[in-house]
Amino acid sequence: MKIDGAIFDMDGTLVDSLIVWDFMWSEMGRMYLGDESFRPSREADKAVRTMILSDAMEYIHKLYSLGESGKELFNTANELIITFYKETVELKKGALELLEYLYKKGVKMCIASATATDLIEIALEHCKIRKYFSDILSCSEIGKGKDSPEIYLEALRCLDTPKESTWVFEDSFVALNTVSNIGLHTVGIYDKNNFDNDKSEMLADIYVSDGESLAKIIQ
Repeated sequence: MKIDGAIFDMDGTLVDSLIVWDFMWSEMGRMYLGDESFRPSREADKAVRTMILSDAMEYIHKLYSLGESGKELFNTANELIITFYKETVELKKGALELLEYLYKKGVKMCIASATATDLIEIALEHCKIRKYFSDILSCSEIGKGKDSPEIYLEALRCLDTPKESTWVFEDSFVALNTVSNIGLHTVGIYDKNNFDNDKSEMLADIYVSDGESLAKIIQ
């Protein structure tokens, strides 16, 4: 595995944060429907995971009539996520060891996430891993989700590393598929709260399976 550059997703890849969706749906159900058991359909839940949060909440508002508007729902979601990132989120197993190893080897690293930049910063500071990344890129600033390659192409430009020795670390099958289509190497990460883990395992060049540590990559 020759690696000069590493592009990391955050949620579900470096930090164990995808549980925030269940937390958020439950809280929104309680606030707007008086029902903490509220969950969107599997298709809707899956669809919002790689969207910009404002688009995701507009979609959920229209689909389930939660809140007065998509903007109101976005503000509610944003507050819930901030609290989660500030107080609860934890690193995934082996993430710190992997980052420290790559850092000492001089590998250039950046974040490419569907999460908003300010929220990414909060999570990285809480987990004490901000120093490892030269750049933080968000789909909300790029203007397109991870079903489009723009964020990865911009990350590649920021790192200025050879395409053939730049690896992308992702837990989402949609994202891994996008990356594969533009010819970058991939490391797939299992997450119990994600969809299509079986497809991700088949697609990724290297896969970190259920129960495995991210540190397996350097062993």
